Amino acid sequence: MAFTTLISTSALAMHVDDPAFAIVDCRFSLADTGWGAREYAERHIPDAVYADIDRDLSGPKNGRNGRHPLPDAGVLAGTLGRLGIAGGVQVVAYDQDTGMYASRLWWLLRWLGHSSVAVLDGGFAKWNAEGRPTTSGEERRETRSFTGRPHEDLTFDAARVGAIAADPRWRLVDARAPERYRGEQETLDPVAGHIPGASNQFYMDNLTGAGLFRTPEELRARFAPVLEGRPADRLVAYCGSGVTACHDLLALEHAGLHGARLYPGSWSEWCADPARPVATGDEDPRAKTSR
Repeated sequence: MAFTTLISTSALAMHVDDPAFAIVDCRFSLADTGWGAREYAERHIPDAVYADIDRDLSGPKNGRNGRHPLPDAGVLAGTLGRLGIAGGVQVVAYDQDTGMYASRLWWLLRWLGHSSVAVLDGGFAKWNAEGRPTTSGEERRETRSFTGRPHEDLTFDAARVGAIAADPRWRLVDARAPERYRGEQETLDPVAGHIPGASNQFYMDNLTGAGLFRTPEELRARFAPVLEGRPADRLVAYCGSGVTACHDLLALEHAGLHGARLYPGSWSEWCADPARPVATGDEDPRAKTSR
């Protein structure tokens, strides 16, 4: 059975030495970008390899394309092959706890057509709390040939996002914390606020108090008010840099709501152009406020 959204710690424990599984540690910290690699070297799930959000799962920045641009598809394919991923391999991505970074690798693999990828529910925190085995040092998997092509229909660029913001057939959702969405607090990007027309769907609300993903039924209920009967493929998610928006997309897929899109450049790209409009506060999704 392929795991395509989430995998439990108990299920992964049965496959830690399974050559058909590739386990990838995606722990990361925006405040200390070397933290994840250090934590991995100190202790990680056996047979896991490490992928760095900045170095491995993002492309070069030019000041106008956001803080975590999509990597070139060919370069990403080479990285995935180096991590031991190829067709027929079940990938399991994990991070420290919430899945906010692991969901980036989940989405990138699906973008290139590899659907056998799941995020470890509860991450390393749950694995460790349960006393499951860990190891230290750097591990490597045999390099494989990964082949895939970008599914361009899964992404929207800034121009398309601007075009749909006021279109009632579409829904634009912002996965950032409410205070960042409203423009009350901004510590990462030079401009505070959100894209006009967007509603706030904070990625942390996809989780229970125990830090696990909500049930598919609960997630469907959470997204129902923003979809208002529209199919999920009419929803476009963004965040600060195209990372935590993948958490919303993972939640939608886990809920059986398929086909939602990503604006990879997200707020950090949008606000880099002073000509683009900015909204603040709790606006109605159909309202528009200019800079």
